[in-house]
Amino acid sequence: MNKVTPPPSVEADQSKGQLSARIRSDIERRILSGEWAPGYRIPIERELMETYDCARMTVNKALVALAASGLIERRRRAGSFVSQPLVQSAVIEISDVRAEVEAIGQTYSLEILSRRQRTSTASDMKRLDVQTPRPVLAVLCRHLAGKRVHAFEDRLIDLVSVPDAAELTFEKDPPGTWLREHVPWSEAENRISALNADAALSAHLGVKEGAACLQVERSTWRGAQPITAVRMYYPGDTYRLVAHFSPKGN
Repeated sequence: MNKVTPPPSVEADQSKGQLSARIRSDIERRILSGEWAPGYRIPIERELMETYDCARMTVNKALVALAASGLIERRRRAGSFVSQPLVQSAVIEISDVRAEVEAIGQTYSLEILSRRQRTSTASDMKRLDVQTPRPVLAVLCRHLAGKRVHAFEDRLIDLVSVPDAAELTFEKDPPGTWLREHVPWSEAENRISALNADAALSAHLGVKEGAACLQVERSTWRGAQPITAVRMYYPGDTYRLVAHFSPKGN
């Protein structure tokens, strides 16, 4: 049974409002510290009532506040669970997936599914916006946040512009992180779309077939030369794109 041990100061709380705030604070602290990870089932209301020696209304008030803040989700007849963290990414930035995962307090890891050097196919040339065949590195990988798939990546790297990439295994840094740190670029383009996962994508992301997903396509260039073209796929319930700007475009 999941138990919460309240600090001695709880006994000093005189009002229901103070006690409700204390319950909320205790649960919030455990979540933000990582003690209770995403998906962890929070003690049921009756257990919290016994632990804090209070009425159901007091416990319910704390849980309602936690749900409103997005820290927990309440499921009818199942209980309350720590929410999966929701990642935010600026629309116009070149994001670093590893940094995104670490910023929400999750352990980052990378799975390289395939890594192939080849002469560009017709599809590759269209993605890189080039007219003649050229050597490319094609990488498929999955980015994990803890044990959950954070994103699936389908990337092409132009080996004419980035010949050093041919020797990389990406064991130390994921492809996007390495490119950000080693390859200067002068222009980038993002294309964002929503889609439902087909059988292949659902297997890569660990979601149900037909689940809502977000696709971010990004291309970067240095002058007229392409550097990389990548498609990033995210489960629709864990990712949010954000744009902040002024009337002057700053």
